[in-house]
Parts: sequence; C-alpha cells; structure tokens
Amino acid sequence: VQGPVQGAAVLMTHSILSSSMMWDLQAQLLADRGYRVIRADTRGHGQSQASPAPYTMQDLVDDSVAVLDGLGIARAHYVGLSLGGMSGFGLGILHPDRVMSLCLCDARADMTPAMAAPWDERIAIAQATGCAGLAQATAERWFGRAFLDAHPAIEQQFLQAIASTSVAGFEGCARAIQGVDYLGRVGQIQTPTTLIVGANDGPLPQAMQALKDLIAGAAIDVIADAGHLPNIDQPAAFNAALLRHFASCL
Repeated sequence: VQGPVQGAAVLMTHSILSSSMMWDLQAQLLADRGYRVIRADTRGHGQSQASPAPYTMQDLVDDSVAVLDGLGIARAHYVGLSLGGMSGFGLGILHPDRVMSLCLCDARADMTPAMAAPWDERIAIAQATGCAGLAQATAERWFGRAFLDAHPAIEQQFLQAIASTSVAGFEGCARAIQGVDYLGRVGQIQTPTTLIVGANDGPLPQAMQALKDLIAGAAIDVIADAGHLPNIDQPAAFNAALLRHFASCL
C-alpha cells in the first residue's frame, strides 16, 4: 500500500506467473498523484499463500473484494492485466458498487478451447519441474527475445518471479483462466472502463476491440511496439494511457 491514506483507492492486480512487482512504476506514478495504491499478490504468487488448486475466476474476484473489505475500502479504481484483467471483468459485472472505474489490460473475457488447451501442458511442466520450468518460455512469449537481450535486469526480475510462483498457485490460476466465461455479460458493465493492449500481443488487440464495442462508453488504447506486458516494455506510452484513463474519471 502506498500513497496518501485519504487518496482515492486504486487496486492493482497482475498476470499469472508474476507478482505485484510488475506494477512498481505505475504504482509510484499514481501514488505521486495522490492516489492510495494497493497492489495485491494473487493467491500462490508473490507473498500470497496458495490454497489448493483448482481455482475459479469467481474465487479471484472474491479475493479482490476481500482485499477491499480487509482494508476498509468501500470503492476503488481497479487496474488489472492479463489474469488480473480477466477477473476485473467479473468484478465489474458482479460488484459494480465496489468499483469507481476499470482499467483492464491485455485480457479476454472468454476462453476458446484452442486457447485453453496449452494451459494443460504448462500445468504438467510445472507439476514436473516447478514453475522454474516455465520461466524462459513465458518470458520470451511475453516480451520477445530481442527485448530481453536488451534489458537483462528485467529478464532476471521476471525469471525470478515466475520461478518463485507456487505450483498450486499457478495451476489454480491456470484452471481459472481455462474457465473464464464473462463475454456474454460484459455488456452489463456500467463502470467507466478503459481497455489497454499491446499491439503485438497476438489475437488480444482484436479481442479487446470487440470487448470495447460491447461495453457502453468504453475506451481502448493500443500500445505500439508492445507485447503482453506493455507497462513493462513500453512504460512511457502505457503510463500516458493510464493517466488518460484516470483523467477521464475526474
């Protein structure tokens, strides 16, 4: 938790196989502008303990509500990326009274069989070798080899975060991703919403454009030359989009 106690609350949640450290720059950016920023480590990630797998996306939505309840926060802005974005759709649908705005990044609201299938192999690798067995391939999928070669400190930071994720936490969250099914209800979201996505993040720019058309009044920012974690590989452009979102909520 950082920023002034009296500031408007912002809850930030991260991708699978990462932790709250991925929001270091953005959390400081918002805290410096007077927001009270809460970064939650998803269960089984970072410093959060893992309950037994599997989890559902509803479990992760409930976790966000529990964090707000535990800190005595009635309503917060919500910023989530990838897994955190997926559960953010659920939060906006199921708990509109708890969110002042949604900024959902590099996430989809459904899971096709073709996109769900690779998670079975990743779970098997983690069970056999620990999450360290997923580290190199995951980092390269997120950032690309050229970016990692140019930013060795970032590579090491994320390799360590991935490797230190508990197997139960990874498996639980992977099963939640396989079961995400909010697409038919995203039209119920009435909260001010901005979608942000890296232009190079596979099929997600197209998927998020379709989501933008389903959510009344939603905005979308596509970050050029960015992959799955645009806040890391294009921080200046991402931060500008994030601040535009918060300016639109004033």
